[in-house]
Amino acid sequence: MYLQEYFNILVFVAIAFAVGILPQLMGYLLGPKYPDANKNSPYECGFEAFDDARMQFDVRYYLVAILFILFDLEMVFFFPWAVAFDEIGISGFLSMMLFFAILLLGFIFEWHQGALDWE
Repeated sequence: MYLQEYFNILVFVAIAFAVGILPQLMGYLLGPKYPDANKNSPYECGFEAFDDARMQFDVRYYLVAILFILFDLEMVFFFPWAVAFDEIGISGFLSMMLFFAILLLGFIFEWHQGALDWE
């Protein structure tokens, strides 16, 4: 029967939904509920919710976010390399070590410039 081939996918999707939904449901049902004005107020980006929309804020928020995205996305390139490590040989290994060295130099440069310091 054709539907038996999809049973593993159905089980996987059911487990994924259970892992995603059950902890939230348990927290909602079993967690303490003591609402007050501060807990119910909207919160975003560390600023007061009801303030002037044209207020000045520190650019370091954006700098840290961009650096995180940059280094986080470049780490994604290590996954295919790790999967195909046996087939790529020494040239693939050396090219990835060069990529890692350039990434490490960029990280050290950003650290040295103080972009990661939060005062």
